[in-house]
Amino acid sequence: MRPLDPRLLRYARATAGALGAAVAFGVITAVLAIAQAALIAHAVDAAFLHGASLGELVVPLAGLAAVFLGRAAAAWGQDVVAHRAAAAVKSSLRRRVLERAVALGPAWASDARSGEVVTLVTRGLDALDAYFSRYVPQLALSLIVPAAVLVSLLVVDPLSALIVALTVPLIPIFMILIGRATETRRHRRWVALGTLAHYFLDVVGGLPTLKVYGRARAQVERLHEVTDAYRRETLATLRVAFLSAFVLELAATLSVALVAVGVGLRLVAGGMDLQAGLFVLVLAPEAYLPLRQLGANFHASEEGLAAAGAAFAIIEAPAPDAGTIHLPPEARLRELRVEGVTVNQPDRGLAAPAGASLAVRPGEIVALRGASGAGKTTLLHVVLGLRRPDEGHVTLDLGGGAPVRVADLAPADWRRHVAWVAQVPFLFAGSVAENVRLAEPDASDAEVRAALAAAGLPDVDLALVLGEHGAGLSTGQRRRVAVARALLRDAPLLLLDEPTAGLDAEAEAEVLASLREVARRRATAVVLVAHRPAALAVADRVVTVSSRAVPA
Repeated sequence: MRPLDPRLLRYARATAGALGAAVAFGVITAVLAIAQAALIAHAVDAAFLHGASLGELVVPLAGLAAVFLGRAAAAWGQDVVAHRAAAAVKSSLRRRVLERAVALGPAWASDARSGEVVTLVTRGLDALDAYFSRYVPQLALSLIVPAAVLVSLLVVDPLSALIVALTVPLIPIFMILIGRATETRRHRRWVALGTLAHYFLDVVGGLPTLKVYGRARAQVERLHEVTDAYRRETLATLRVAFLSAFVLELAATLSVALVAVGVGLRLVAGGMDLQAGLFVLVLAPEAYLPLRQLGANFHASEEGLAAAGAAFAIIEAPAPDAGTIHLPPEARLRELRVEGVTVNQPDRGLAAPAGASLAVRPGEIVALRGASGAGKTTLLHVVLGLRRPDEGHVTLDLGGGAPVRVADLAPADWRRHVAWVAQVPFLFAGSVAENVRLAEPDASDAEVRAALAAAGLPDVDLALVLGEHGAGLSTGQRRRVAVARALLRDAPLLLLDEPTAGLDAEAEAEVLASLREVARRRATAVVLVAHRPAALAVADRVVTVSSRAVPA
C-alpha cells in the first residue's frame, strides 16, 4: 500500500493544506527535540559536574519547560489541522460517491450491494479520521525528525550518527514487509464487513416477510456465521498489528542500545565529555520514535484507506453517456413515441421488454400490461432516461422541428418535465408534507392538501412524522402519498408503476378518477403500468409488453 494515496490529493484539495501544515509542525517538532536534548544535557552536566546551584539552572530549566509546552502545542496544532482536513475530505468523498452513484444509474445500482455502499459512506469513510489525524502527520515527522537528528548527531558525535544512519532504515524495511503481510488480511476484513452490512440490511428489510413465512429464526444462524467471520478477520488483523508493533519496538530498542553502548564505553575511556554523551543519549531515541509511531498508526489507518479505495472505485467507474441537449422553457410536449425498444438482460437470459412500441399524447392515458418480468418497469426507466435500450429509441415531438431523442437530452433537464411513481415508492423520515413537497419544495399547504386529496388522502395530518420508508402509514397510504407527490408536480408527462397496487376498490377508484381528471385538465400524458381491470379500463389505449429469450 502506498504511504500516501495521491488520489486523496486529487479528489480532496483540503489535504494539500493539511500536508503543508503537517510538514511545518514536523519542522517545529524536530527543532524542539534537538533543543530539548541540548537543554537536558547542559542542565545535568552543570548540576553534577560543575556544582551549579538552582538559581544558575533557572534559565535552562525554564527553557526546558518552554520546549515541553512548545511540543505539546505543536501536537495540538497537528491534531486540529488534521481533523479539519479529515472532515473536509470525508465530506468531499461522500458527495462524489453519491453523485457518481446517481450518475451510474439503476443498472449499476441493481448490481451494487446496497449494504456495502451504505457502510462505505458512513462508517467506512469515518475511518479516514485515523489516517489524517495520526498517519499523515506522523509521515511528515518520520521524514523530518530523523534527518534533523542525524545532522545534529553528526556535528556532536559522528560515530553515533553513523550507527543511527545504518539502523534507522531497518524500521521502514520491517514496516514494508509487515505491510505486505497485512494487506490481504485488511482486504478480507473490509470484504467481511461489507458482506455483514449487506446481509443485515437485506434481512432487516425482509423481516416482515420472513416472519410471516416463519423463516425469521432461520436467518439468525446465518447472521451468526457472517458476524463470526468478521470477528475472526478482525482478531487476525489485530494479532498481526500487535506482533508488528513488537518487531518495530524491538528493532528501535536494539538500535538505541548500540548507540548507548558506544557512548558509555567512550565516556569510561575519557573519549567523550558528559554533556556530549548525554546529548547523544537523549536525542538518539528521537530518531526512531516517529518511525515506530508511523508503523503503529499505519495499522490504525488501514480501514480508512481501504474505504477510500472502495470510494475511488465508485468515483472512477465510467458513467454511461449522457445527452447534452437542453429543452427550452417554452417547449411543449406534442407526443411521446416509443419505437421498438428492447433491453437485453443477460443475467436473466431475456430481452425484457422486447420490441415495445407505444405513443401517448397530452390528455391521454396509456396502460402497459404484460406478464411479471416482461419489462414494463424497465420500459418506464428507458422513458425516464435511466437506462439506454439495446435496440429502438424514445422520441419527443415538441412541435416546430424534428423529433428529439430522449437519450440525447440532458438528464436533469428532461426529468424536470416528468413526474414518476416507482413500483416501490420511497418515503423518507420526515413529515407527510415534507415527503409530498419533494416534488415542489415551494408548494403551499393548500396545494399539498389538494394533491393528497386527489390521491385519496384528504384527512391525513400534514405534520405527521414518518419513519424511514414511510413507517407510520399503511402500504396503501404510502403509495397514495407517492401519487400525491407526483400529482403536485405539474409535469407534462406522468409515469406510474402500478399506482393502485394494494388499494381497495374504493381507494383505487378515487385515484384513477383523479388521474383521468389530471390528464384532461392539465393536458398531461400519462403512462401507467397496470394489472387490475379498473386501471386498464381507465386507459385510452392498452399496450401489451412482452419479453423473449436471448442466448446466454
